[in-house]
Amino acid sequence: MKRLDLFPITSKIIGHNLTIAGLTLESLADQHKTPLYLYDRATLDSAVLEYKSTLASAYPGPASITYAGKAFLCLALAQWTQLHGLTIDCTGEGEIAIATAAGVQREHILVHGVNKSMDDLKAAIKNAGTIVIDNLSELHRIKDLFSERPSTFPDIWLRLLPGMAVSTHHAHTQTGQHDSKFGMTREEIMAATVFCKEHSLPLNGIHFHQGSNFRDPEPLLPAIDLALDLAVKMGLPKDWHFCPGGGWGVAYHEDELPHPSIENYVHGIAEAIVEGCQIRGLALPHLHLEPGRSLVARAGVAIYRVGTVKRRGNKVWVLIDGGLADNPRYAMYGAKYACLPVSGSGVEGSEQVSLAGPYCESGDVILEGLAISPIQEGDLIAVPVSGAYHLSMSSNYNGARRPAVLWLESGKATVIQRRETATDLLDRDSRLLVFDQL
Repeated sequence: MKRLDLFPITSKIIGHNLTIAGLTLESLADQHKTPLYLYDRATLDSAVLEYKSTLASAYPGPASITYAGKAFLCLALAQWTQLHGLTIDCTGEGEIAIATAAGVQREHILVHGVNKSMDDLKAAIKNAGTIVIDNLSELHRIKDLFSERPSTFPDIWLRLLPGMAVSTHHAHTQTGQHDSKFGMTREEIMAATVFCKEHSLPLNGIHFHQGSNFRDPEPLLPAIDLALDLAVKMGLPKDWHFCPGGGWGVAYHEDELPHPSIENYVHGIAEAIVEGCQIRGLALPHLHLEPGRSLVARAGVAIYRVGTVKRRGNKVWVLIDGGLADNPRYAMYGAKYACLPVSGSGVEGSEQVSLAGPYCESGDVILEGLAISPIQEGDLIAVPVSGAYHLSMSSNYNGARRPAVLWLESGKATVIQRRETATDLLDRDSRLLVFDQL
């Protein structure tokens, strides 16, 4: 079944029941309730190993892989990254705190952020190996902090705004165009370089990012040339670092299969850098790849239970117990998904349905117009490719409590995040009476 190819690599249909890592999703949902998120370790490991082996064969210089904390970060995921020697991209004090609590060493923490607060910067200086500077104002703040503790100061990279974006499914996932809020122009990069040299700041790298969930590496090549030209002008040290962004895509729907080729992505970047450095007489940089969702998205599956089915003319609404609060991607980007019933999995005898959640928003939708076998109240629905940008962007809208998260490995399920409770919502509120009349 083509749709099954969207699910983790250990997924099978056994006796009309959907299983992952040898576990039936129906039994997991019965035990841990729904909504429920699952992460399959085998799929995570497979993605990392493919990136590592491809990078080793494609690039003759030093290279490493960065995990995007913004895709989904918790203690277990942070610890898993260290088993593979990955760097973690942290945006701000909160993600830095998760990484350090998981035991990640400073050389494996890289800090991004378009408008870092002083607390963000202080946490980065204390815990990170690299800070990517987004703007000149931030660089001035860094200089003041550098004077306080230069001996343990992180390396500094500058974020370039290349003025060109990659093709993605929505404008909100593009970051490299001229009017983007991210990064610095070429003129600002050179001004930042001069500033770093004047104040002896440890500048040794350049970074750019053009967009997320793209499938064609070709638009990266002009931006790579632009960055290499700047590296020559900046006079970076011989052991310099270069990150040409990331955000390589995955298939979310069977119409998008097969999954985009990791080999094409890595080889396209590596060949452009090697050739570009030879032409310019540049030493090969330490290459950093940020695969983004392509490391983690396919490993994740969301399970929901159907509460009711509504038929409105030609429209069939299947209403489930999760949605916008745990996965806002449809509302934000019009993201396209598929799903399978957990039991009796198949699409034969299908009708076109739309999957929506319980929240008071018309945008609380997971998917629309998907062919699936007949659905009844009480059925369980599994939505694949749910590992990235779901839980990390989740909310407590309408008093929703974030779902439990399970780690699946070799027939065993482990809770890595417990389900939120109403008590968790109340714990943030002051217990002091505000109004005397109550």
